[in-house]
Amino acid sequence: MTASPPPRLFDGARRALRLDRSAGTFGDADFLHRRAAADMADTLSATLRNFSRVVDLSPRPGIFTQALADRGGGGRLGDAEALDDAAWRADPGSTPLPHAPQSVDLFASVLGLHWANDLPGAMAQVRRALRPDGLFLATMFGGATLTELRQVLTEAELEETGGAAPRVSPFADGFDGAGLLQRAGFALPAVEVDRVTVRYDDILALTRDLRAMGETNVLAGLTRPLRRGVLARAQAIYTERWGEGGRIPATFEIISLAGWAPHESQQKPAARGSATTRLADVLGTVEQTGED
Repeated sequence: MTASPPPRLFDGARRALRLDRSAGTFGDADFLHRRAAADMADTLSATLRNFSRVVDLSPRPGIFTQALADRGGGGRLGDAEALDDAAWRADPGSTPLPHAPQSVDLFASVLGLHWANDLPGAMAQVRRALRPDGLFLATMFGGATLTELRQVLTEAELEETGGAAPRVSPFADGFDGAGLLQRAGFALPAVEVDRVTVRYDDILALTRDLRAMGETNVLAGLTRPLRRGVLARAQAIYTERWGEGGRIPATFEIISLAGWAPHESQQKPAARGSATTRLADVLGTVEQTGED
């Protein structure tokens, strides 16, 4: 029996168009991408090895290597190769990676994986192309991203029209990160979550930044235009609920992922039953035997 393909949540063609249109304005709103890249560079700085062949899978290539250079670590990498595949940048995993198995030392992806229709498949492709003991570093937006905007648009549209269309993309939960890495075959998976609150004058100012980033809604299927009355009501709810000092907050959650291609030199978990220290001793408690 042939497995069914994953559901198509996002329209890759529309995402590619948004990336192209925002190319000239991205530098005006790249602060989250620079923050995510800096976190990735810090993670890499903690590893005591060099990486000869590096592939940048980011939708905006170059941000990660610049962050590493700013920290004096650029000499530890070979020349970073940007993936020349617009379809992959728009929808990671939508096309095969053009890299032979076990041919890359380091893959890096800054804030792109949340647009993948098949995230496990994309990560499995990366895992196959990594050399043993190769490293995968990635960041993506997580489930709490734009939670305020999602709530107020839904409530306002329900009030004004009696129904609500999805206006903010769904994002993966940070707790899913380690499972996704393990499912793809990575060893020593590590996940961190960084939440950032950015304050704006109004929803239109927030939308301008999202548009400049190329991060506006590209959910698959037809979405009716947002009515002015809905937007005005959403702004009122936003201000009433979270407004402070004439501004509204927008939450962005950045999930950082790190995983290694398995290698015999890597640390292994201890065999079950091999512990020589009792948990009660470590915790400083009295062990309960279950006897009366």
